[in-house]
Amino acid sequence: MKRSGTKVMAVVVVAFLALGAGEALAAKRVAKKQLTGVLNLNTATAQQLDLLPGVGEKAAKKIIEYRGKQPFAKVEDLTKVKGFGKKKLEKLKPFLSVKGGTTLKAVPMAATPGEPGAPAQGRAGPSKR
Repeated sequence: MKRSGTKVMAVVVVAFLALGAGEALAAKRVAKKQLTGVLNLNTATAQQLDLLPGVGEKAAKKIIEYRGKQPFAKVEDLTKVKGFGKKKLEKLKPFLSVKGGTTLKAVPMAATPGEPGAPAQGRAGPSKR
């Protein structure tokens, strides 16, 4: 009988550890962000370029190198930079400009119910009647 009790305890411990690991992974997830504003391809810093989805440190460097030789005349010129095709341009186009200032900012999106960090649905506690 003692063996089955040990097995049950082992299962409980494994389940507890698995739940804890799941919560730790959920906490490590990067919060989704929503972009607002526009980014001027000719004047944006590497840090500002890095805000764009799919643009990291290397891609930002390529953009800055390109515009050092020849400024962007139109947003579509981004496809002349290695690593930026038509699909990526279409994804980024709403946030891009070649004139004016850079106003691009990343703001955290509100969590939707069911996602980690989202408020629980239903009543918060016992009602006060």
